[in-house]
Amino acid sequence: VQLQASGGGLVQGGGSLRLSCAASGRTFSSYVMGWFRQAPGKEREFVAAITWSVSSTYYSDSVKGRFTISRDNAKNTVYLQMNSLKPEDTAVYYCAAGPSGGSYYNMKHYDYWGQGTQVTVSS
Repeated sequence: VQLQASGGGLVQGGGSLRLSCAASGRTFSSYVMGWFRQAPGKEREFVAAITWSVSSTYYSDSVKGRFTISRDNAKNTVYLQMNSLKPEDTAVYYCAAGPSGGSYYNMKHYDYWGQGTQVTVSS
């Protein structure tokens, strides 16, 4: 089971980026996919999650209204569209996969993790 995150980069405040997370190795139709982020010196925190089956979505308060999580089942890929980026969004972003049910906001819920992609937002 592998998760490959991509799409990070350097962007000015107010700009946009789209992250992708490609899953391979098994069918993730029953899994929830999440995005977390970790800024230097801080703990990893929940950003967003989406279920595969009914596409229910969940967001942290800090990104709600600016970020959108979506998925393409045919490509086994999850996206995180990030708009109106702020310097405080600067972090390494990780995608993760875990079973349906439970607390999607808790990183311990997830069994598989991608390698992370760096997002840097300049002021």
